[in-house]
Amino acid sequence: MFTMPSLSQAASKFGQPESFAPGSWLRQRRQPIDSVLYLESGSVMLGVGQDSSMRHQLGQVDGPAWLDAAFALQDRPSCFDMQAQTAGRIYTIPLTRFQAAVAELPVTVQQLVKDLAKAYCSQTELAVSRLAQDAEARCAQWLLHHATPAADGVGLRVTLNARKRLIAAQLGIAPETFSRVLRQLRDHGLIAGRGNVIELPKPGALEVLALG
Repeated sequence: MFTMPSLSQAASKFGQPESFAPGSWLRQRRQPIDSVLYLESGSVMLGVGQDSSMRHQLGQVDGPAWLDAAFALQDRPSCFDMQAQTAGRIYTIPLTRFQAAVAELPVTVQQLVKDLAKAYCSQTELAVSRLAQDAEARCAQWLLHHATPAADGVGLRVTLNARKRLIAAQLGIAPETFSRVLRQLRDHGLIAGRGNVIELPKPGALEVLALG
Protein backbone atom coordinates (compact mmCIF):
# COMPACT_ATOMS: atom_id res chain seq x y z
CA MET A 1 0.00 0.00 0.00
CA PHE A 2 2.81 2.44 0.87
CA THR A 3 5.37 2.92 -1.91
CA MET A 4 9.00 3.70 -1.20
CA PRO A 5 11.02 2.95 -4.34
CA SER A 6 14.41 2.84 -2.59
CA LEU A 7 13.21 0.15 -0.19
CA SER A 8 11.33 -1.67 -2.93
CA GLN A 9 14.50 -2.05 -4.93
CA ALA A 10 16.32 -3.33 -1.85
CA ALA A 11 13.65 -5.84 -0.78
CA SER A 12 15.63 -8.80 -2.10
CA LYS A 13 18.47 -7.92 0.29
CA PHE A 14 16.27 -8.82 3.26
CA GLY A 15 16.25 -12.53 2.45
CA GLN A 16 14.14 -14.86 0.36
CA PRO A 17 10.39 -14.44 -0.18
CA GLU A 18 7.96 -17.06 1.09
CA SER A 19 5.09 -18.52 -0.92
CA PHE A 20 1.49 -18.31 0.28
CA ALA A 21 -1.75 -19.95 -0.84
CA PRO A 22 -5.16 -18.39 -1.57
CA GLY A 23 -7.13 -17.84 1.63
CA SER A 24 -4.04 -17.45 3.82
CA TRP A 25 -4.15 -14.78 6.51
CA LEU A 26 -1.00 -12.70 6.07
CA ARG A 27 -1.69 -10.20 8.82
CA GLN A 28 -4.44 -9.82 11.41
CA ARG A 29 -5.50 -6.42 12.70
CA ARG A 30 -4.49 -5.05 16.08
CA GLN A 31 -1.61 -7.50 16.42
CA PRO A 32 1.76 -6.00 17.44
CA ILE A 33 4.05 -5.53 14.45
CA ASP A 34 7.51 -7.03 14.68
CA SER A 35 8.00 -7.31 10.91
CA VAL A 36 7.02 -5.53 7.70
CA LEU A 37 5.41 -7.27 4.74
CA TYR A 38 6.47 -6.64 1.15
CA LEU A 39 4.24 -8.32 -1.44
CA GLU A 40 6.36 -9.48 -4.35
CA SER A 41 3.51 -11.06 -6.30
CA GLY A 42 -0.10 -12.07 -5.86
CA SER A 43 -3.29 -10.33 -4.76
CA VAL A 44 -4.25 -9.54 -1.15
CA MET A 45 -7.62 -8.41 0.20
CA LEU A 46 -7.75 -5.81 2.97
CA GLY A 47 -10.65 -5.52 5.38
CA VAL A 48 -12.22 -6.95 8.50
CA GLY A 49 -12.26 -10.72 8.70
CA GLN A 50 -14.43 -13.12 10.60
CA ASP A 51 -13.72 -16.84 11.00
CA SER A 52 -12.23 -18.01 7.68
CA SER A 53 -13.53 -15.25 5.39
CA MET A 54 -13.34 -11.51 4.91
CA ARG A 55 -16.59 -10.13 6.28
CA HIS A 56 -16.02 -6.52 5.21
CA GLN A 57 -13.78 -5.70 2.27
CA LEU A 58 -11.88 -2.42 2.31
CA GLY A 59 -9.70 -2.83 -0.74
CA GLN A 60 -7.28 -5.00 -2.68
CA VAL A 61 -3.53 -4.81 -3.25
CA ASP A 62 -1.65 -6.44 -6.11
CA GLY A 63 2.08 -7.03 -5.87
CA PRO A 64 4.65 -5.66 -5.97
CA ALA A 65 3.66 -3.42 -3.05
CA TRP A 66 4.28 -2.71 0.61
CA LEU A 67 1.40 -3.98 2.74
CA ASP A 68 1.95 -2.42 6.16
CA ALA A 69 4.99 -0.16 5.90
CA ALA A 70 2.91 2.90 6.79
CA PHE A 71 1.83 1.32 10.08
CA ALA A 72 5.41 0.31 10.85
CA LEU A 73 6.57 3.89 10.22
CA GLN A 74 3.97 5.06 12.72
CA ASP A 75 4.86 2.31 15.20
CA ARG A 76 1.27 1.08 15.40
CA PRO A 77 -0.43 -2.21 14.48
CA SER A 78 -2.39 -2.61 11.28
CA CYS A 79 -6.07 -1.71 11.63
CA PHE A 80 -7.22 -4.24 9.04
CA ASP A 81 -6.81 -7.92 8.23
CA MET A 82 -4.93 -9.11 5.15
CA GLN A 83 -6.06 -12.25 3.36
CA ALA A 84 -4.55 -13.71 0.19
CA GLN A 85 -6.91 -13.86 -2.78
CA THR A 86 -4.42 -15.66 -5.00
CA ALA A 87 -1.19 -17.53 -4.59
CA GLY A 88 1.86 -15.31 -4.34
CA ARG A 89 5.16 -14.56 -2.65
CA ILE A 90 5.96 -12.22 0.21
CA TYR A 91 8.98 -10.89 2.07
CA THR A 92 8.74 -10.77 5.88
CA ILE A 93 11.25 -8.12 6.90
CA PRO A 94 12.22 -7.79 10.60
CA LEU A 95 11.05 -4.43 11.94
CA THR A 96 14.50 -3.50 13.19
CA ARG A 97 16.05 -4.04 9.76
CA PHE A 98 13.25 -2.04 8.12
CA GLN A 99 13.78 0.83 10.55
CA ALA A 100 17.53 0.74 9.91
CA ALA A 101 16.90 1.01 6.16
CA VAL A 102 14.60 3.99 6.67
CA ALA A 103 17.23 5.65 8.87
CA GLU A 104 19.62 5.62 5.91
CA LEU A 105 17.32 7.94 3.94
CA PRO A 106 17.96 11.71 3.99
CA VAL A 107 16.31 13.37 6.99
CA THR A 108 13.92 15.37 4.81
CA VAL A 109 12.83 12.21 2.98
CA GLN A 110 12.34 10.39 6.29
CA GLN A 111 10.05 13.17 7.49
CA LEU A 112 8.13 13.15 4.23
CA VAL A 113 7.42 9.42 4.26
CA LYS A 114 6.47 9.53 7.95
CA ASP A 115 4.04 12.39 7.33
CA LEU A 116 2.51 10.47 4.42
CA ALA A 117 2.31 7.36 6.59
CA LYS A 118 0.53 9.32 9.35
CA ALA A 119 -2.09 10.62 6.92
CA TYR A 120 -2.56 7.17 5.36
CA CYS A 121 -3.03 5.49 8.75
CA SER A 122 -5.56 8.09 9.88
CA GLN A 123 -7.61 7.77 6.69
CA THR A 124 -7.48 3.99 6.80
CA GLU A 125 -8.57 3.80 10.44
CA LEU A 126 -11.51 6.10 9.62
CA ALA A 127 -12.50 3.84 6.72
CA VAL A 128 -12.32 0.74 8.91
CA SER A 129 -14.43 2.38 11.61
CA ARG A 130 -17.13 3.02 9.01
CA LEU A 131 -17.14 -0.68 8.19
CA ALA A 132 -18.49 -1.25 11.67
CA GLN A 133 -21.81 0.18 10.52
CA ASP A 134 -24.36 -2.59 10.13
CA ALA A 135 -24.32 -4.23 6.69
CA GLU A 136 -28.11 -4.06 6.47
CA ALA A 137 -28.02 -0.30 7.03
CA ARG A 138 -25.43 0.18 4.29
CA CYS A 139 -27.41 -1.97 1.86
CA ALA A 140 -30.58 -0.04 2.65
CA GLN A 141 -28.78 3.25 2.03
CA TRP A 142 -27.45 1.97 -1.28
CA LEU A 143 -30.87 0.75 -2.43
CA LEU A 144 -32.55 4.06 -1.58
CA HIS A 145 -29.77 6.05 -3.26
CA HIS A 146 -30.15 4.10 -6.53
CA ALA A 147 -33.96 3.85 -6.46
CA THR A 148 -36.13 5.27 -9.25
CA PRO A 149 -39.96 5.44 -9.58
CA ALA A 150 -41.51 2.19 -10.78
CA ALA A 151 -42.92 2.05 -14.30
CA ASP A 152 -46.51 2.07 -12.98
CA GLY A 153 -45.79 5.13 -10.85
CA VAL A 154 -46.36 3.20 -7.64
CA GLY A 155 -43.41 2.56 -5.36
CA LEU A 156 -39.70 2.47 -6.15
CA ARG A 157 -37.38 0.03 -7.85
CA VAL A 158 -33.66 -0.52 -8.30
CA THR A 159 -32.08 -2.02 -11.40
CA LEU A 160 -28.81 -3.80 -10.70
CA ASN A 161 -26.59 -2.68 -13.56
CA ALA A 162 -23.46 -4.24 -12.09
CA ARG A 163 -22.57 -7.67 -10.78
CA LYS A 164 -23.39 -8.26 -7.13
CA ARG A 165 -19.70 -8.81 -6.43
CA LEU A 166 -18.90 -5.27 -7.62
CA ILE A 167 -21.78 -3.78 -5.64
CA ALA A 168 -20.62 -5.63 -2.53
CA ALA A 169 -17.12 -4.19 -3.02
CA GLN A 170 -18.61 -0.68 -3.18
CA LEU A 171 -20.36 -1.36 0.13
CA GLY A 172 -17.22 -2.78 1.71
CA ILE A 173 -18.78 -6.19 2.40
CA ALA A 174 -18.24 -9.69 1.06
CA PRO A 175 -20.46 -10.84 -1.83
CA GLU A 176 -21.88 -13.57 0.41
CA THR A 177 -22.86 -10.93 2.98
CA PHE A 178 -24.59 -8.83 0.31
CA SER A 179 -26.60 -11.83 -0.90
CA ARG A 180 -27.51 -12.74 2.68
CA VAL A 181 -28.71 -9.20 3.45
CA LEU A 182 -30.87 -9.16 0.29
CA ARG A 183 -32.46 -12.44 1.38
CA GLN A 184 -33.16 -11.02 4.84
CA LEU A 185 -34.68 -7.85 3.39
CA ARG A 186 -36.85 -9.97 1.10
CA ASP A 187 -37.95 -12.20 4.00
CA HIS A 188 -38.99 -9.07 5.93
CA GLY A 189 -40.96 -7.73 2.98
CA LEU A 190 -38.69 -4.72 2.47
CA ILE A 191 -37.75 -5.71 -1.08
CA ALA A 192 -39.35 -7.86 -3.74
CA GLY A 193 -38.79 -8.97 -7.30
CA ARG A 194 -36.32 -11.29 -8.95
CA GLY A 195 -33.41 -11.03 -11.33
CA ASN A 196 -31.71 -7.66 -11.66
CA VAL A 197 -34.81 -5.60 -10.77
CA ILE A 198 -35.53 -5.07 -7.07
CA GLU A 199 -38.85 -3.59 -5.98
CA LEU A 200 -38.96 -1.42 -2.85
CA PRO A 201 -42.54 -1.78 -1.55
CA LYS A 202 -41.78 -0.15 1.81
CA PRO A 203 -39.28 2.68 1.25
CA GLY A 204 -40.20 4.24 4.59
CA ALA A 205 -39.17 1.12 6.45
CA LEU A 206 -35.93 1.01 4.43
CA GLU A 207 -35.21 4.61 5.44
CA VAL A 208 -35.54 3.67 9.10
CA LEU A 209 -33.18 0.73 8.58
CA ALA A 210 -30.72 2.96 6.69
CA LEU A 211 -30.35 5.15 9.77
CA GLY A 212 -28.69 2.19 11.47
